[in-house]
Amino acid sequence: MSRQDAIQIFLAGVEAVKPNHFIPQHIQLQNDRITIADQSFLLTDMDNLYIAAVGKAASAMALETEKILGSHITAGVVVTKYHHALSLTHCRTIEAGHPVPDNNSLLGGKAIAALFKKATAKDTIILLISGGASALLADAPPGCSLADIQQTVQLLLDCGAAIDEINTVRKHLSLIKGGQLMSYTQARVIALLLSDVPGDDLSVIASGLTVPDATTFKNAWRVIEKYALSGKLPVSARNRLLGGIKGTIPDTPKSGSPVFSKVHNALVATNKTALEAAVIKAQVLGYATTVLSPMLTGDAEVQAETFIQRLKNEKNSSPVCVLWGGETTVTIKGTGKGGRNQQFALAALCALKNREWLKNNRVVILSGGTDGTDGPTTAAGAVIDADTFVKADELSINPEAYLHNNDAYHFFEKTGGLIITGPTQTNVMDIVAGLIH
Repeated sequence: MSRQDAIQIFLAGVEAVKPNHFIPQHIQLQNDRITIADQSFLLTDMDNLYIAAVGKAASAMALETEKILGSHITAGVVVTKYHHALSLTHCRTIEAGHPVPDNNSLLGGKAIAALFKKATAKDTIILLISGGASALLADAPPGCSLADIQQTVQLLLDCGAAIDEINTVRKHLSLIKGGQLMSYTQARVIALLLSDVPGDDLSVIASGLTVPDATTFKNAWRVIEKYALSGKLPVSARNRLLGGIKGTIPDTPKSGSPVFSKVHNALVATNKTALEAAVIKAQVLGYATTVLSPMLTGDAEVQAETFIQRLKNEKNSSPVCVLWGGETTVTIKGTGKGGRNQQFALAALCALKNREWLKNNRVVILSGGTDGTDGPTTAAGAVIDADTFVKADELSINPEAYLHNNDAYHFFEKTGGLIITGPTQTNVMDIVAGLIH
């Protein structure tokens, strides 16, 4: 049952950060008074109430908002990932590409910008933000094409850049990210943010649509140079970044800019929320539970080895659950298929070298994405135990060969370790669980 325990612990964390739990806590309607986060006002004080929702959890966040506010909503736009749409009454939905934007991402960017432009000083926009919005909500600044933006994003993803680094570049190849969206409207904007970034930095979540941007064109160019991408970058992207450094293109709005005078930002759920629920589930199942800090970041293979060592140092005599939350990165070197969580699980298996410790201690290790999709696959992640070695031996397949080819998906497809949840309608990074009996 250990493998099933790990899956239950992971799913308990996911469940705790679904919109049906946190939206009713942050949006209430009593008579004709609306309270959103800690902002309260009368319906009669505004002409129109608009909903704008972006990200992997956008449809579910909008649906829960519709349940509460109903016909008081004038109109709305939802931009989410393919296969994540839900049936909505007051909002129209655009499904778009992720993690690389596509034509529908451009349509989403135009639709959200148009809604913001339409709203007047007497209107209110509830902006529901979740992870994935940086790709799903796209635009191409003057001189840049969608293909240029796609190529730049793919380069950053493949080289193993961290999410804050990727979003620093995205902000400076956009006219809506990095707080620029706020320049499109006179309306009051209340943004509820579901965090999918380490440290829950509001300026990194969804590339900081509604908050001041502390990064500059120089910062963006440093990211490009750090990963030796300057020679691979599309000419238009290179020219825009260098033009910004020279001052010929205005930078993103900074702290103190008047465009932020009518926005209120509130964080509604985080990876910590999910971990707290996972801890409760683990304890109910009889495990002495520890949550590792600091948050999980960095290279998936390196951190998998760190996690194995941490488990081996565990001295508790009772069943133990060690949890770690955050988000790793993967530098693509092979031609296989997988995601950071599957890579983490496979790297953990390879770090063990042999099955004896796994078998003798009845160890299970799971790594899963709370959004239900790990990389360009249908899996949320993967789980390993002593049986994984047995299956690999039976099939005469070498785990290290699959690891080096970034082909964890096909390894786990064969050995039976994939975790398939489907779209979870939430996104607060990843949960790693290690169980020892």
